[in-house]
Amino acid sequence: MPKCSFSGESISVGTGIMYVQADGKVFHFKNSKCMKNFLKLKRKPLRTKWTSAYRAEKAKRVANLKAAAPKPAAKKSEAKPAAKKSEAKPAVKKSEVKEDQE
Repeated sequence: MPKCSFSGESISVGTGIMYVQADGKVFHFKNSKCMKNFLKLKRKPLRTKWTSAYRAEKAKRVANLKAAAPKPAAKKSEAKPAAKKSEAKPAVKKSEVKEDQE
């Protein structure tokens, strides 16, 4: 079974259109929609979203983006040093404070 030259879908037996250009190139189309898009409207299968060529190209692009994307850095489990308790100042006696003020 031939495949459609535009959409890439297989053509069942007894259906489809075979188009032969003047230079001898043969195109098989599943339906008139594919034929008109290719011949009359001059659309490219890679830019038409419902074709298999577009889907294959998009899958390649997505795979390349995933491969090129930077991987998130693994979180380092750094052991944070225990918070130091504020060192208690030596207790100052009231009598010493009075002496310092004098």
